[in-house]
Amino acid sequence: MERLTQKRILVTGGAGFLGSHLCEKLLGQGHDVVAVDNYFTGRKGNIVHLLDNSFFEIVRHDITWPLYVEVDEIYNLACPASPIHYQRDPVQTTKTSVLGAINMLGLAKRLKIRILQASTSEIYGDPEIHPQKEDYWGHVNTIGPRSCYDEGKRCAETLFFDYHRQHGLPVKVIRIFNTYGPRMHPHDGRVVSNFIMQALRNADITIYGDGSQTRSFCYADDLVEGMVRMMHSPADFTGPVNLGNPEEWTIRQLAETIIRLTGSRSRLIHEPLPKDDPVRRRPDISLARKRLGWEPKIPPEEGLKKTIGYFEKLLRGEEELGVGS
Repeated sequence: MERLTQKRILVTGGAGFLGSHLCEKLLGQGHDVVAVDNYFTGRKGNIVHLLDNSFFEIVRHDITWPLYVEVDEIYNLACPASPIHYQRDPVQTTKTSVLGAINMLGLAKRLKIRILQASTSEIYGDPEIHPQKEDYWGHVNTIGPRSCYDEGKRCAETLFFDYHRQHGLPVKVIRIFNTYGPRMHPHDGRVVSNFIMQALRNADITIYGDGSQTRSFCYADDLVEGMVRMMHSPADFTGPVNLGNPEEWTIRQLAETIIRLTGSRSRLIHEPLPKDDPVRRRPDISLARKRLGWEPKIPPEEGLKKTIGYFEKLLRGEEELGVGS
């Protein structure tokens, strides 16, 4: 791989699912990477294989408090992303999104460097238009159980664009749709990890609602590639830009595919749909295609096979929890 001019890059949430993949990508490009994580949902196992790399360091820190480091770029990924985790401490979730954004923007302003915000498709709420485009303002419950995450991320976007307008800060904002792959937490409550773990144990697979609600699933490697392309995009392109797979799957279709790929004896059972759970979620990625030359390359079944292999290793105990490729 052609090595780029080396930069010192800060990745908040660097021990998380996506953060660890991003750290790997940046190290592979020849950069010096500083990962920051408070381990609320991130895991040391996700980055233990990077510790022997002399260009990688991990700092235990909560970004709701200021951080003083010297870096050339910032990727702000810190925040629990699954409902089980972000609803465990909703006040802290909001603080991570809002105070964390303020602290990282302040750092970027002092250093006069680019900063990328990992926003989310959840800013669209339970959307009234389909698929979702970046100019859609969303349909979000401000006081529901998911609001700590949805509204926290929306406020973070506001802060990013206000810093850009008021201080001329070079910002980049991406909106991440459902992403999956190795190093997902096996008990994070997200649909892909839930279904795979249940299928591998031949346990009943829990579908909320009738299973007709839809999602789009993007493999982690594809998502990280889009993230890096966004950081390197022209300065006048701030986003927000959707990153996700435009191929739409029903939840039932996902469950049936995982049962088939695992050879599981699991049955499908139904539970009530959680409050404010979106009925349809699919990105319009025409902007990412046009401005970044980006779209997902890895077919869902190929990505699911790799993810299933990772969880099989966890269950067999052949690797420590969280270590995989």
